[in-house]
Amino acid sequence: MDRHRLSRKTERILDIFPWYGQLLNGVDSTTVQSLSELPLLTSELLERHYYNEQPFDPRINATCYRTSGTSSLRRKAIYYSDEDEQNYIRLKSALFERILKPTQPAIALSDMGTGHAAGTALEIFERIGVQAQSIAFQQPIEQHHERLRTLRPSILYTMPSILDRLLSACEDDPASWGVRKVVLVGEIASPAWQNRIAERLGVQPANITDTYGSIEIGTIAYYSHEHGRYLFVEGIEAEGVPVQALFSEDEPLPENESVLVLTSLTRDLFPSLRYVTYDIVRDLRPIVVDGHRRMSFQALVRRIGPELKHGEKISVYDIEDVVYRHLSDAAVRIHVHANKLTVRVDSGNKAPAIYGAIERELLDRIPEIGVMIRGGILETLRVVPSDVTYDSTVPKHKKIYYD
Repeated sequence: MDRHRLSRKTERILDIFPWYGQLLNGVDSTTVQSLSELPLLTSELLERHYYNEQPFDPRINATCYRTSGTSSLRRKAIYYSDEDEQNYIRLKSALFERILKPTQPAIALSDMGTGHAAGTALEIFERIGVQAQSIAFQQPIEQHHERLRTLRPSILYTMPSILDRLLSACEDDPASWGVRKVVLVGEIASPAWQNRIAERLGVQPANITDTYGSIEIGTIAYYSHEHGRYLFVEGIEAEGVPVQALFSEDEPLPENESVLVLTSLTRDLFPSLRYVTYDIVRDLRPIVVDGHRRMSFQALVRRIGPELKHGEKISVYDIEDVVYRHLSDAAVRIHVHANKLTVRVDSGNKAPAIYGAIERELLDRIPEIGVMIRGGILETLRVVPSDVTYDSTVPKHKKIYYD
């Protein structure tokens, strides 16, 4: 990122978010030469200055989106300006056109649960000339299956967790749905998982494309089957930092892994300078694509932050708060395996009724998750007693385990 663009970006952030100047520690925004001179924008800083407060002049026209809770147990507020929305739609439309290359009439079904991606899906498909319909996350899974059977969409836009449930709960052959291409966003979708899904749908693995994004930044990257790697979209500057830059007590990551840090040149109402994603990526490096250097990575490995995706984001803070209402002596670990989420609780109380009550209360902590679980389009969030003793002093970023 050249210093002129960097200075302009920094000045724009200071203009919208005056509090950002407190983080610069004497760095002159007009003379900054590289991203490394600027602070990492961590979740702690965002909780203090952005997520929980009005972070900019309230006269600015903005749309607010809310996602999983912070340490204060309030849901995060994330803002988009009109320009942010238009940039998001423009970039995602270009990406979908590249992925899908619609050369003949196509029908798409958006089965996306809730959130920003779900709310903009139909407009994006319309922009690239694809007829599209969506199905509400409040509908029971039987209605989702019925829509697939009757619409027979050639394109399915969905999340790995929802697609897992659609396939595991269907009584007919999913290849009969007629889906020829799948676009994914949400949870980590490993190559082995994608190959299994492709086999069930009767398509080639190359017809399943994983995309990567976040509500803070928007669309970030997509998997290029041609290059065998994730490529970043226009306007994203990517860095990899060691885990010790965030958690000094942690063991180093393997040599080819790093924590992904992003700067977006197209986001306005989010301070997108060195935003820490808390996602660990493997082999982050530039490659040559169509004669130009493009930053890329091989795979998303796991997250080290205090939140995870289960249809909608849910945080360790939310889960622990519910557990502690019932078991004051508990220590919690969250295990994620094949898009199934299990909360393991170390407590002297093993009474099944207590764990059932925790499961029921968790369904209402993030209401959208509860609706999707009750409707059958998400796996049940299980809460079980642990058969081993946990150290209750483990930091929250170490309480999520990816199997």
